[in-house]
Amino acid sequence: MRSPETFDAYYVETRTRLLHEAYALTGDAPAARAAVRDAFVVAWHHWRKVALLDDRDAYVRPVALGRARRRHTARIWHRDKALDPEARSTLDALSRLTARQRQLLVLNGLSALSLSDIAREVGLPRGDAERELQTATSQFALHRDVPTTEVRRLLHDLAAPLEDVRWPRATVIRRAGAARRRTHTVIGAGLATAALVVSGSLVATGSGAEPTSLSEEKATAGVTVHAPVDDSAGREIIGEGALLSSTQMARFGAGLDWEETATTDNLSGDGLLAPCQRERFAIPDADRVTALARTWDGSATVKNKSAPRVESTAVQLVEMSRGPRQATRAFDTASTWFAGCSDPRTQLMATRTVARVGDEARAFRLRSWGKQPATLTVGVARTGSLVVTHVVRSQGRAVSDKAALTGLAAAVNALCGSEGAGACAGRARARSTAPLDIGTPPGLLSVVDLPPVAAVRGPWVGIDPEKARTNYAATRCDRTTFTGKGISRALTRTFLFPETPNASQLGLTQTVGSMEQSSARTFVEQVRDRIAKCGRENLGTTVTPLVSSSSKATDLSVWSLTIELNDRQSFPFLMAIVRDGTAVSQLGFAPDRNMTMSRTDFVALSRRVLERLEALDSRG
Repeated sequence: MRSPETFDAYYVETRTRLLHEAYALTGDAPAARAAVRDAFVVAWHHWRKVALLDDRDAYVRPVALGRARRRHTARIWHRDKALDPEARSTLDALSRLTARQRQLLVLNGLSALSLSDIAREVGLPRGDAERELQTATSQFALHRDVPTTEVRRLLHDLAAPLEDVRWPRATVIRRAGAARRRTHTVIGAGLATAALVVSGSLVATGSGAEPTSLSEEKATAGVTVHAPVDDSAGREIIGEGALLSSTQMARFGAGLDWEETATTDNLSGDGLLAPCQRERFAIPDADRVTALARTWDGSATVKNKSAPRVESTAVQLVEMSRGPRQATRAFDTASTWFAGCSDPRTQLMATRTVARVGDEARAFRLRSWGKQPATLTVGVARTGSLVVTHVVRSQGRAVSDKAALTGLAAAVNALCGSEGAGACAGRARARSTAPLDIGTPPGLLSVVDLPPVAAVRGPWVGIDPEKARTNYAATRCDRTTFTGKGISRALTRTFLFPETPNASQLGLTQTVGSMEQSSARTFVEQVRDRIAKCGRENLGTTVTPLVSSSSKATDLSVWSLTIELNDRQSFPFLMAIVRDGTAVSQLGFAPDRNMTMSRTDFVALSRRVLERLEALDSRG
């Protein structure tokens, strides 16, 4: 539970110390004060988690110092005529250090952190941090023209210019933390204009939104302190307020407790935060201005267990490019990550084009059928020069389509009005579309299209497409070939499980070809007639129709066949014939013992063939 009394005491006890550190780090009192204030707003928002930490400063300090660094104006202390010359000289000496050296020196001189803790906070091994700190100390002493023994005293003396700073009441901070769940504040670049964007259930709030009670608050000090809205407006390229909050994540899993696990610039590690992600960023280094990423865990309380179980994880990545053209390319790149997901045993279920969300947007649904089956709900959107990618991996109940769309719209609206942003989001509308072209020859399936098969090892693997001299998708009932006169672009491809032992019969084959539309319709009818005749006239063959539909533009027929080889053996087979305009495809799946796919999945795969054939028909 949130405890206002505990929070209020922590706020009063800690705010001045954090302000001192942020001011020493930046030399910018207005930015430091606003950053510390905002850090406590964030802390109250997450107080149920923060209150349980042994070291609450470890949560609040990085937020405060990070925001102070992004907001401060270079050498602002030179504009403060009331600032003591000694303090000005100290800030000048600090400004001549690198950002990392300055942080090491400030944390070592003003905080109670151990050197190991300081090293972790700045992202260095302890030995490297120690050497860098020694360099920072000697360089500061040289620039300040004092012995190294005076460094700590000079840093502590920087508290003097902050003695008259006024703070908002703790109740104001707590109201601001609560308002982060309800209020969407849009601050235009260089303007102090706020607008509330509301669209039904689509209340898209940025996690850094600031309520009016704080924006109107004034502060006086021994240095010039501006209104908080002024010192933050237009200074952050992508601020943390542009990312969804844990509370907003509630739409992505009823009954789950969402906890933010990290907010970073995604420059450490391999940078692969989301399933299917292929590169650290969709925007290449040369075109990228900045980026920010946030991750969450969604946990459910489990009866008879002491700890909650993480059922869902989520990732949001916001990237800013140098312009809309570069962002458009990045939007397509990010879309291709999911349209052609290369993660093993991951199947693309649906692709949708989303309207009224930014300048362009797409949504994807995938499923992972490994040891821990999960559903992936993906939204990718572009607004101006910004690209936002949002991925939720759900092991339990999948995210609803409505939640996916409102969540993507909220992510776009959190960016609305910021530098580089374009169109905002309204009430999202989505329509199903064919899968994106991912480089496979027109009309052919890819591994990402394929459903699960029971009792197999490893992932699907496709052999390279080849000319359809032999059609392994056919049965002995129809004996269909794609080598006749008038058939062009005939290709065949087989998919196997090479890691599965003793599965010589297991496989899926697709064969495609293009012909005149009248010939294509006749081709399909011949296959249908042969299958029907085979079921009637061959006592050893059982034919079960699963789906059949026809129109002027398309045909789709799916069967389950059981062919008796002898009195004790039979051979099951799933087969489909599909037409889209001038393009025709036959699909055949041969199971092996208990290694099989469901009929429902095979029918859905046949419909995916129909979607893939659009590309072959359009090039006919």
